[in-house]
Amino acid sequence: MHTLTFDSDDLDRTEDFLSRAYAKMRIGSSTPDAGRARISRNGLGPVTVDEIDLDFDMSYAVTPLNRICLCVVHEGTIRDHVYQGVEDSFGPGDVVSFAPPTLSYAGRVCRARYNVTLLEPALLDQVAATAAPAATGPVRLTGHRPHSPAAAEQLRQTITYVRDHVLTEPAMTEQPLVVSTAAQHLAATVLNAFPNTALTDPTPADRRDGHPDALRRALAYIDDHADRAITVADIAAASHVTVRALQYAFRRHLDTTPLAHLRQVRLSHAHRELRAAAPDGGTTVTEVAARWGFFHPGRFAALYREVYRRPPGRTLLGD
Repeated sequence: MHTLTFDSDDLDRTEDFLSRAYAKMRIGSSTPDAGRARISRNGLGPVTVDEIDLDFDMSYAVTPLNRICLCVVHEGTIRDHVYQGVEDSFGPGDVVSFAPPTLSYAGRVCRARYNVTLLEPALLDQVAATAAPAATGPVRLTGHRPHSPAAAEQLRQTITYVRDHVLTEPAMTEQPLVVSTAAQHLAATVLNAFPNTALTDPTPADRRDGHPDALRRALAYIDDHADRAITVADIAAASHVTVRALQYAFRRHLDTTPLAHLRQVRLSHAHRELRAAAPDGGTTVTEVAARWGFFHPGRFAALYREVYRRPPGRTLLGD
């Protein structure tokens, strides 16, 4: 886990900090009095979440970030935001992608408080298939605004939860499966929110490859690696098929998805650990859930009750 904070009313210092924290940029201000910039960051692995508060107007011109950059505006506005082929302005409640990772962008922040979430583009490839089997490029977002208000709200809630309950909780950040699961969940929510180049429908070749032998290899790999930070791409590679073929095989033969099956396998491990724990040994449900990649205790409890017909706490107590 890495954290940082910044608080300054010096524009040159602010520019230097932003250039080191994001990418080389030039900033300026037309505000008569010196304004203050406050920035806090929490990050882990491929994801960082920043909270930024500027009490002055600031222009910016930023070189490519080489990362996906999401913005949630809390207060104020971001105006005249431009990158190749796009010009837009954002206000309170808006959820946007600032620019493709390889493009520069510019605009003006007008006394705003907002969230910036950065994630590695490779995360999208870990949770989705590319547009064609021979595609050499990564999955790309093809629009800067979510396709619906509901999708935007789901992404906003996911960012908030990852920030408040994963990145700032030492007990969670120390669990590799939590970090991996949270990052994949965020990436999947991004793909669900924005138009993109991922193709989820199986091709004829995928249907041909999604046979029982591939499924058996996938099931064996999941059983052997459930305690590790694996992705759907890892499972597909171990099965010698594409992600789409893998998903097709699971839907056709088991009526589920690879990640849903992985979640069930991890749930069974958590169940066994809860049963084996001494009731007065200091073990907690949250601790066990986190060890098996469940970073949302409420959702873990709901899934556990659905499968085992009792709260996980009762199992831990030996009832």
